[in-house]
Formats: sequence, C-alpha cells, structure tokens
Amino acid sequence: MECIQLNNQKYSILKNVKDAVIEEEIQKKFTDYFKSYDYIVGDWAYGKLRLKGFNSKTNRNFKPINDIDQVENYIQNYCAYECKYFILCKEDEEAKI
Repeated sequence: MECIQLNNQKYSILKNVKDAVIEEEIQKKFTDYFKSYDYIVGDWAYGKLRLKGFNSKTNRNFKPINDIDQVENYIQNYCAYECKYFILCKEDEEAKI
C-alpha cells in the first residue's frame, strides 16, 4: 500500500479516486489540527483542496460527526458530485474501510 508522510506521521493511502493525492498540496493544507484524527479525507472542488478528519469509535476524541463509518455519506452529501477525493489512514491505525 502506498504511503505519504505528513508532519512526521505516516499515512496509508486507502483510496485515491481520480488521482486526487497530490502530496505537495496536502502538505500545504495539513496542520497540527489533523494530528488527533485517525483518517484524513481530502476532496477537490473548483481547483481547491479541502481536508476533513475522521476517527474510529476507539479513538478517545471520537464524535459521531467524525465517524469514519459515515465517510461515504460525507462524500456523497458534502463533496462536489464525482469529485476527486482520497482517504488516508494513520499507519498505526487498523484500516476499517
């Protein structure tokens, strides 16, 4: 599985729809805010990258709004139609998708 490194943390690329992973752009957007999340979802709309963090239920920071089990719902309802998107998972997490 392909990986990228963001702020000294390795992430596995679980999904890369339409070649959405552009590491340089992700590096620019990624901040310490995302460190507490198990999964990072990025989507492209109108040439701009958006990032959103998700957690598994075992994460002590879990909130239903960021439930990784709801990621497909998020992509369908909150991302541009048929957009490029990716899902990254922290290397120390067990991929649940």
